[in-house]
Amino acid sequence: MEIPKILNATGFSNATKIVTEYLTPSFLRTERPLLQIIWDLRLGYEPYLASPLFPVFLSVIFYFALCLPFMLFDIFCKKQVWYRKYKIQIDKEVTKEHIYDTLNLTFWNHVLFVMPGAVAQWIWTPVTPLPDEAPSMFEFCWHQLAALVVFDLQYYVWHMSHHKIRFLYKHIHAVHHRYSSPFVWVTQYLHPWELVTVGFLTTTNTWFFNSHPLTVWSYMLVSIIVSVEAHIGFDFPFLLHNLDPTGNIGGSPKHDMHHQKPLTNYQPFFNHWDKMFGSYCPPMSGGGIKSQALLDYEKRAKQCKKNI
Repeated sequence: MEIPKILNATGFSNATKIVTEYLTPSFLRTERPLLQIIWDLRLGYEPYLASPLFPVFLSVIFYFALCLPFMLFDIFCKKQVWYRKYKIQIDKEVTKEHIYDTLNLTFWNHVLFVMPGAVAQWIWTPVTPLPDEAPSMFEFCWHQLAALVVFDLQYYVWHMSHHKIRFLYKHIHAVHHRYSSPFVWVTQYLHPWELVTVGFLTTTNTWFFNSHPLTVWSYMLVSIIVSVEAHIGFDFPFLLHNLDPTGNIGGSPKHDMHHQKPLTNYQPFFNHWDKMFGSYCPPMSGGGIKSQALLDYEKRAKQCKKNI
């Protein structure tokens, strides 16, 4: 491949497409038929899948379906040994009043903001072109990872500013912090401005890479999974942060600590920006167990207060 062909490509999305095509390892290119089989399931349903309403309904239905099991855990499994073993803040009970309050705000946010936005999108947005070919496995994976990394930085800046600037915290982000012990329905217990911001960033980040519709839909589901997992209030051993050898995935314990100590742990997914700028706080693990790193952190924090 000649270098000028990359340099002459129009637009960032075209450049990423060229790079993807020529840098995809051969062993990943052989996996293309797997996604093609999945993509071919669309046949016969194109009018529905191409509609601007499809991503909205996909996200909403998936969100509520994903949250439901964790709500049932909090209602019916409180006396189970495994519940107390993996629950992070075991001294904080999730009550039916809490569930009603969070579901009520979530419901009205969807009625007043999400659904009207979906209708507006249906009216003014053209149908999604559905190509015949599926994306390569390499493109499918790296576009989603790149979009997550971009969103992670965007929300880190947004989140930190809405804590540091008192007006923004008081009138917008404080809604989300009414609960210092997260449970699953706190995920979208948000001020409308925060809900719209998160939705806009999640929707538009794949535009930078001119991603395939299958990649976009998968990214939306992955984003929901990661966001919900951060708020479930459990530290299950099969969650990604417990499987990550690099320790850069935050997960539910890290965000749980953010709700306990709101001026820490601003990143939604990863840890690197928090560690780089000094806002990282080591989390508690399941059963309310404090690591030595957290004990040392709290000791240093107390010492700093004494010195002030």
